[in-house]
Amino acid sequence: MLSMARQITLLQPARLEIGAGAVGRLGQWAEPYTRIFVVAMAPTVGFLERIGLSGNIETYIDLPPEPDLPAVEAAIAAARAFRPDLVIGLGGGSVMDVAKLVAVLWDSEQTVPDVVGVGKITGRRTALAQVPTTSGTGSEAGIRALVTHPETLAKMAVESHFMLADIAVLDPELTYSVPPAVTAATGVDALAHCVESFTNVKAHPLIDGYANLGISLVGRYLARAVADGEDTEARAGMMLASYYGGLCLGPVNTAGGHALAYPLGTRLKLPHGLANAIIFPHILAFNAPERPDKTAAVASSLGLTARHGQDILADAMEWCRQLGIEMRLSRHGAEEQDLSVWAEEAFAIKRLIDNNPRALGVEDILTIYRSAL
Repeated sequence: MLSMARQITLLQPARLEIGAGAVGRLGQWAEPYTRIFVVAMAPTVGFLERIGLSGNIETYIDLPPEPDLPAVEAAIAAARAFRPDLVIGLGGGSVMDVAKLVAVLWDSEQTVPDVVGVGKITGRRTALAQVPTTSGTGSEAGIRALVTHPETLAKMAVESHFMLADIAVLDPELTYSVPPAVTAATGVDALAHCVESFTNVKAHPLIDGYANLGISLVGRYLARAVADGEDTEARAGMMLASYYGGLCLGPVNTAGGHALAYPLGTRLKLPHGLANAIIFPHILAFNAPERPDKTAAVASSLGLTARHGQDILADAMEWCRQLGIEMRLSRHGAEEQDLSVWAEEAFAIKRLIDNNPRALGVEDILTIYRSAL
């Protein structure tokens, strides 16, 4: 039950710049800093020129799409050799997560395994700027970072207020080149953040407000952004939806949907956004009996006619397909014999499973995977 009396903490970056060309303002903000370490990837490092930085600049782009522990440790080591006074994350969610960890650990004796969990980071932190180049994770708004364990392939979650950005820049022009398929998948990821927070057992009226805004923006703008990558209004709307989703993650977090999506990323090597897009209709329908009013509100924002059960599953699946998303796990390499192991792995992510409004057992998860196959 919602309660205005329940205590929550909402943190946001100290400064937010949003709008076409806003990335240029980061150069002005960064003028006091002389040693700047930029975490990026090959497709995003070219945007560095638009920022207009001065001083000694080191760029680091040696990151896989889903960074594991050795990749993050290598980035931290590179920053330690450079000794920055400002770290900039310029890219998608994984890049920004790595930038967070670099900012708090390069000048620390702590390691990534030392700080897995909540509130374990100690010591000082280098200034941090976050510049997303996709619209999905909302990592620029949050205080969490995820790292893949190289042996178990499980996601290790680090959470600390020390990882909150000093400035976040939402410039829709940086997302013009994101392909339609990636735009669609990351957009549904942003939607999933908002919906899972909205229907969460930890839901709160304050966060519901941000979630509703994000859901409405996705319903209004995602199809437009997929159809025309240079529709600036649609791109800006999706960046804001992603940011709102990121705000929801701090006090409330995601739930069963993301727990089920993680094994698809680690086992099938699916991009995070695509994994969540495939699961989204299934978890929306599964949770509908426990959150009928909120499910109806989500459906209305997305223009779906159904409100419950298999009908809303079919409608939400079709909504995703119309965005160009291949929704069948079998088309992405999944096989029936794999599903039981993935179900056990998803169920083990209790920090998210326990947030789900309807109890999710291993058999429930296996049923959802089979439905998605």
